[in-house]
Amino acid sequence: MTSNGGAGVIRVIVADDQDMVREGFAALLGAQADIEVAGQAANGIDAVAGAREHRPDVVLMDVRMPRMDGIEATRMIAAEGLARVLMLTTFDLDEYVYEALRAGASGFLLKDAPAASLVEAVRIVAAGDALLAPSVTRRLIEDFARRPDSGLGAKPLSLSGLTARETEVLVLIAHGLSNQEMAARLAVAEQTVKTHIGRILAKLGLRDRAQAVIAAYETGLVVPRGS
Repeated sequence: MTSNGGAGVIRVIVADDQDMVREGFAALLGAQADIEVAGQAANGIDAVAGAREHRPDVVLMDVRMPRMDGIEATRMIAAEGLARVLMLTTFDLDEYVYEALRAGASGFLLKDAPAASLVEAVRIVAAGDALLAPSVTRRLIEDFARRPDSGLGAKPLSLSGLTARETEVLVLIAHGLSNQEMAARLAVAEQTVKTHIGRILAKLGLRDRAQAVIAAYETGLVVPRGS
């Protein structure tokens, strides 16, 4: 996977089956000095092929597409380590978004988000962070984590290797707190929070915060409201 690391030009593939939407996003992103649109795709199969060919930093992926949907395409891209995936969805409680996060997406964004939010989202994901809007993501994951067919707990991770503080930080991640909010809650420096998160991801073999949120629910560390 290409790692932008917050420097240089971010290479992006835009995947959406609606021509106007796809081309609009591509034009918006391509107009940024630090972003290059490496390709476009109208379906999941082409998105995977484009990721294999161009090795972008980020694939902007629509959830619903013909031939292969965005979830399966995300699963393949994540499994091969080709790029980070930022999912696009029409509704904040889209039933597919939770599965997309489990498939390996680094976050999601509503299609009607402001242009500036889309650009910033691509930069955040390219830098290796997960895009998890606290209120929307918390509501979404809690909604689908409590569904009997959600598949939670099928192959739970073991959290036994985490320290008490790391476990506490994982809970706060699952609740949608930012690094700054966690630092204030724990009365530590923000860099200390980042260090804890890095250790959590390393110990559990997770890629980013999105996977950490899923892990917190799947292990039962955090229980959805109403369960």
